[in-house]
Amino acid sequence: MQWKIHGERPIYENKWVNLWLTDVETPDGHRWEHHVVKLRHLAVAAVVNDRREVLMMWRHRFITNTWAWELPMGLVEEGETPADAAAREVLEETGWRPGPAKPLIYAEPANGITDSQHYVFRADGATYEGPPTEKNESDRIEWTPLADIRGMIDRREVVSSGSLVGLLYVLMDEAIR
Repeated sequence: MQWKIHGERPIYENKWVNLWLTDVETPDGHRWEHHVVKLRHLAVAAVVNDRREVLMMWRHRFITNTWAWELPMGLVEEGETPADAAAREVLEETGWRPGPAKPLIYAEPANGITDSQHYVFRADGATYEGPPTEKNESDRIEWTPLADIRGMIDRREVVSSGSLVGLLYVLMDEAIR
């Protein structure tokens, strides 16, 4: 059952978030305006070293007032590929230059309200280049053993969807290797 789109219009736009009203018709014939949040796409990087550790950042998110571990991630810039964005974000946020990025998984979190696309990559290995250039991203940067990740998720020490999707896929991938 596919919904029909009769049109859409922006109500608020800026470089971070755009709110649109979309004129939709459901399969039962009901027609109404649905709010849609349009966001730039996100690139996430799971960097795994040869000791089976993943590069993580401990950070505060003011919106939910929570501290948690996250994978490096950020918005894909105009003209940039998601893989290039993932590598750039790792370097900017952690100071580590990741090995070649390989697509890990694609996700659309909350696709009933937003068009956000998350591209998650895996990079095996990284070279330390120096301190992060993004000074406001995290309090700590650590290589975390993959064996600890499940417990961290269970204790809600990892809560962002981009990190959860990436980490769970890495764990699944490692289990079948």
